[in-house]
Amino acid sequence: MKALITGSGGLIGSACVRLLADRGWDVVGIDNNMRREFFGEAGSTEFVVREMCARLPRYQHHSFDIRDRQRMRDLLKAIRPHFIIHTAGQPSHDLAASIPYDDFEVNAVGTLNLLVAARDFCADSPICFTSTNKVYGNTPNEVPLVELETRYDYADGRAGIDENMSIDNSLHSLFGASKLAADVLCQEFGRYFKMPVGIFRCGCLTGPQHAAVELHGFLAYIARCAVAGEEYTIFGYKGKQVRDQIHCLDVASLFLEFYSSPHCGEVYNLGGGRANSWSILETIEALRMMGLDLKYRIKHENRIGDHICYISDLIKVRSHYPNWKIECDILANLSDIVSHNYTSNRILITTTNNSLRN
Repeated sequence: MKALITGSGGLIGSACVRLLADRGWDVVGIDNNMRREFFGEAGSTEFVVREMCARLPRYQHHSFDIRDRQRMRDLLKAIRPHFIIHTAGQPSHDLAASIPYDDFEVNAVGTLNLLVAARDFCADSPICFTSTNKVYGNTPNEVPLVELETRYDYADGRAGIDENMSIDNSLHSLFGASKLAADVLCQEFGRYFKMPVGIFRCGCLTGPQHAAVELHGFLAYIARCAVAGEEYTIFGYKGKQVRDQIHCLDVASLFLEFYSSPHCGEVYNLGGGRANSWSILETIEALRMMGLDLKYRIKHENRIGDHICYISDLIKVRSHYPNWKIECDILANLSDIVSHNYTSNRILITTTNNSLRN
């Protein structure tokens, strides 16, 4: 069996590569390390790709831009994959405002290139697309909230945001708009052409190897700041803004469930759910309980289009895939990230000291 994974060096893409390769799949990955262009060296996926190429004999890497329509067509025509996981994209809603052409072309046009090539060469192969909760714009902020001591929460006691929330008439950020365009394209190819495309509107995706930066990757970035002793900046809402967190391996396992039982153009909200939700203040307290006192400051201005409280309602995805469950809870997730950062820091210190001696 052959799988194609775009963004294969990223957090979700690399988790999917490893899971499928371990299950005996031949995996073809596309990743040209645009994260380094977007975020600098801290966001680079080069190390991850090198490690996968060295350790996974079933992995074959291609470094090209998903905006290259002809190369995308040529690759899909050549390999005709049985399964496609599309994770490549420009992931920062803050950065999008300064690179609007790149943001839209990568997120929307790159997705269209993949969908057309898949329709033409492997229309029956299931496709998983990593969309985002930012497609809802700031509509989640219109849900009545209650301010508690350490977090905001839904005043009506709802479990979270479900797929019926409107995507119209709201401020999205340019990133939210480009991902929404890709989201609707995936729905349309699924429904119009009867292709097995699943759209997963993700909350905060994380894991120990997340190449997080200030503009993307909240949990991994705040953990890195705590371990390194760097100051963390909270943007607005008193640090009481809430996100649910889901481990990259739990996402990868759900995608395998979709492969086994796909739906055409179906939309799913995906995150850790209420049980795996923390505010920033609650995250800081969890770090303190691990012996890490985070240095931080609060800026009163919130980020444009940012959600005050976003928790994914998982009722629909669990009803369609009852065998899937979240294996890594938020505390274990944070612990893994912290441990990984300690290890990375020790490697960095050793490497630096060796270079000084030489």
